[in-house]
Amino acid sequence: MARPTLLTVALLLTASLAPACDSSAPANAAEAKPAGAEAKPAAAPGEGEVAAKTEAEAPQGKQYGAPLTGAPTVTIEQVMDDPKAYEGKLVRVEGMVTDVCTMRGCWFEMAGERPGMKMRFKVQDGDMVFPPSAKGKKAVAEGMVTVKTLTLEETQQFEEHMAKDAGKEFDPASVTEPMTIVQLKGQGAVIADS
Repeated sequence: MARPTLLTVALLLTASLAPACDSSAPANAAEAKPAGAEAKPAAAPGEGEVAAKTEAEAPQGKQYGAPLTGAPTVTIEQVMDDPKAYEGKLVRVEGMVTDVCTMRGCWFEMAGERPGMKMRFKVQDGDMVFPPSAKGKKAVAEGMVTVKTLTLEETQQFEEHMAKDAGKEFDPASVTEPMTIVQLKGQGAVIADS
């Protein structure tokens, strides 16, 4: 099975490969952005700045971690199309929650607009715990974009961990090339009540 390109590797919060929930996996499925999500997409940053802030409001819901600061809103696609331009930048992203960590609730994924795009919002175990009931709800999240290139061995360990978490079989031979993980190191999020 071919490895996903950089554009389809999920945004993740940490690159830890420990056999706990601190590992995060790429995500390749997508759902449409929920109606009413009116974020103003930012252009690629230049000269050490991220594009203009948005006036989009967080949904009414449960706050996790730090309060949202009004960081510049970007789309998942903008970051994935040029991750190095956003590396080290604090950004806000919005989307429908499509998956939640089943082990410790330490991450959730949000769908982008383009098919195959998702972003994973990842925190250290215990910092925030996201409930499985968040699936299907709108989320607004802020965090720091990081980019890490794994070796082939690290990629195999990562994929094995994610398969185990999902209760799936893993064939190391299916991983034939290293992957680059674009991550969002989570600081705060709001998940809508409904």
